[in-house]
Order: sequence, then structure tokens, then C-alpha cells
Amino acid sequence: QVQLVESGGGLVQPGGSLKLSCVGIGRRVGFYIMGWYRQVSGGQRELVTGMTTDGKTNYIPAVKGRFTISRDNAENTLYLQMNDLKEEDTATYYCNSLNDPLSWGPGTQVTVSS
Repeated sequence: QVQLVESGGGLVQPGGSLKLSCVGIGRRVGFYIMGWYRQVSGGQRELVTGMTTDGKTNYIPAVKGRFTISRDNAENTLYLQMNDLKEEDTATYYCNSLNDPLSWGPGTQVTVSS
């Protein structure tokens, strides 16, 4: 089954860091425009950051300078390094390809709270 599997979420205090991972199963993450999304309970899913096949990246203003998207083609894994986390970053985080997206997985929960 072709899928993307997210992991790495957890509970962290404000100012802390987490690194999320997204492993491609049956899909090479390096062959697609990939993105990290997040969704607050009851809210809309939003695209937080994206990476093109040639490594160009962009970020929404709310996370620019704090989050970094990266990719390891050998491990077929997309990453999201999140630093200086804020309570408003609390959400379920998902990865997906922007071109030819797959069905959404369960995501990984990030909770920022003191």
C-alpha cells in the first residue's frame, strides 16, 4: 500500500524543539513536491512548509525562522525540525505530496504546553 507515515510528535514546553519524520512507503518523497501540513482540532488543515524536487523551500510567516523542512533521499524520509515551539503550534501534523497527494494518514500530534 502506498502511504506516508508520520512520527515524532509529542508534548513539549514552549521554547522546546521536536523533529518530525515522514517515511514514504511505495512512494519516493524525492520525486514529488512535498509538504508538511497541520490541523488544529476542529479547524482547517493548512500547508505550513513545502519543498520542491530540487530542494527549494517555502514557509508560512508564522513558522519562518523556527521550522526547517529537509529530506533524506537515501532514507526516503521527509523531516520537519521545529524549534522555539509556541503554544499556537499545537496541532496534528501531516505530510503529503502537493502534486498527486495521497489519502491523509493519522498524522502525528504536537502539543506545546507548559
